[in-house]
Amino acid sequence: MADKETWHETLHSGFGQYFSVDNLLYRDKTAHQDLVIFENAAFGRVMALDGVVQTTERDEFIYHEMMTHVPILAHGNARRVLIIGGGDGAMLREVARHQSVEHITMVEIDAGVVNFCQTYLPNHSAGAYDDPRLQLVIDDGVNFVSQTQERFDVIISDCTDPIGPGESLFTSAFYAGCKQALNPGGVFVAQNGVCFLQQDEAVNSHRKLSHYFADVSFYQAAIPTYYGGIMTFAWASDNPALRQPDLATLQSRFAAAGLPCRYYTPQLHIGSFALPQYLLNALS
Repeated sequence: MADKETWHETLHSGFGQYFSVDNLLYRDKTAHQDLVIFENAAFGRVMALDGVVQTTERDEFIYHEMMTHVPILAHGNARRVLIIGGGDGAMLREVARHQSVEHITMVEIDAGVVNFCQTYLPNHSAGAYDDPRLQLVIDDGVNFVSQTQERFDVIISDCTDPIGPGESLFTSAFYAGCKQALNPGGVFVAQNGVCFLQQDEAVNSHRKLSHYFADVSFYQAAIPTYYGGIMTFAWASDNPALRQPDLATLQSRFAAAGLPCRYYTPQLHIGSFALPQYLLNALS
């Protein structure tokens, strides 16, 4: 951030996006990381780590609604949900909107992230950390899923990109642990990057997940600040029927849940599993 006016993303070489910095709220530049939070007129508060946008107030709802409501409503009877990562609390906020969920375990590697985001991104968690159904565990995600005796109906991996600290959440060891921690008929979903620019990520995830799950695919959503096309989410289950739910069934579950959504709809849920040909080609 050489000048005070703009912040440039450095995720891709050769092109990128920039944000005007209307108000710099926090900057922590160390040998290990460069974390910045600033206010931007178009996107509200923006959090970036090592030159990559992590989340913004303006469009985070798309990401978080699609990563929670798609697996939970597709499952239809999710009582126990596990969130890996998600220290900003927005995934927790959306899961907690499901009154039918009885227990939420959230595993975050860094307690400082939770406190930090409650201070600087309070609208993300919106008080969800006070939910009595929550068990917050400070641990490494891979370690937790490989050791826990608990079982879950839905597991949501809210990981950063597979470089640096987030890398372990894209490994076979992690996927094996998630498979072990799922109840029969459970669903695993994970952030998988913008597949037009990060196609290898999707291909690698698909290959690794297919060792452990009978039905592996992806679904998609367009999130403006994740630049370069459509965001891809990995989907894994042993029940192929969960990926192709009946619209009427979804609509009745959605109505019963009474969710205050701004992006998710049952029709969008079904359509999100239709993948572009270039991705289908890469996966085959």
